[in-house]
Amino acid sequence: TFLGDYDKALTSDQEARKLNPGNGNVLTNMAGALLQLNRLKEAKTAFREAQALHVNPGIGVFLYAIGFLEHDAATMEQEAAALMGKPGYEDLMLFYQSDTAAYGGHFVKARELTRRASDSARRADNKEAGAAYWAESAVREALSGNMPVARQQARAALALSQGRDVEAISAIALGLAGEAVQAAQLAGSLAKDNPKDTVVQFNALPTIKAASALRSDPGKAIEALAVSTPYELGQTSLALTFCLYPAYLRGEAYLTAKQGLPAAAEFQKILDHPGLVQNEPISAMARLGLGRARALAGDTGQAKKAYDEFLALWKDADSDIPMLKQARAEYSRLP
Repeated sequence: TFLGDYDKALTSDQEARKLNPGNGNVLTNMAGALLQLNRLKEAKTAFREAQALHVNPGIGVFLYAIGFLEHDAATMEQEAAALMGKPGYEDLMLFYQSDTAAYGGHFVKARELTRRASDSARRADNKEAGAAYWAESAVREALSGNMPVARQQARAALALSQGRDVEAISAIALGLAGEAVQAAQLAGSLAKDNPKDTVVQFNALPTIKAASALRSDPGKAIEALAVSTPYELGQTSLALTFCLYPAYLRGEAYLTAKQGLPAAAEFQKILDHPGLVQNEPISAMARLGLGRARALAGDTGQAKKAYDEFLALWKDADSDIPMLKQARAEYSRLP
């Protein structure tokens, strides 16, 4: 899954299940691969079967994600409630809820849920996860234009942990937020400590470089991300879902370079893989990116459609989000 070969992972899991039909962990792995391939009905059935075996309470997080993708609020509430108060599981559910809040543009609520998630993880003696939650939150803040908050959260993450994932995701956030020097320092440390780590070398490091170059030198950002293409569908974090950021940043770089059609193709990748992206805010933001790309390409009808989808998702969003203000202004200027 870290390399993004989910078909191969599913085949392997299915073979393992034939050999161990009663093994709940094998069933859970197979269900995860089905979710990543967007085979939601099959994934839900397999997760429910694993849940009945009492394999791992954390299965509820995946059922919450499927509920989100199926617009099933009742399931989301049920699975979230079931994990509250359970050390080691509550924190991940709280962070998933924070992503859901940010997906709808509710960043104030997302910050509070992230704080609760991080505090819960640390109470469960998982400081690395607690730091990772702040790191990923910093990325979504930066992408939405809340740069001071992004910098603050990334530094809070680094104060808690210097683990691989925390350093990588924090560096992406800092690069996006204009802190290129610190992002480069973190990238250097990651490169030195992980010379043979495929995820670091071909996903994290190119994304950090692209994040820092995105606005000032989009050509450099696009060039940096070229090596990520074979791996960009892969998971990049052990602690949480963090997929397709190379594609998102490549799309943003193409927008900065005024190349509408290739930008649209990158944002469409995100929308074509809901089982991977799940409730991450870039899934909502990709709709805005697609609208901007279609506008650049001169396709006003498709541009308006994509803008409409984004603005509908953020219809009740916090009013002070820079991304939302820009989107509304751009939409008003469409012919």
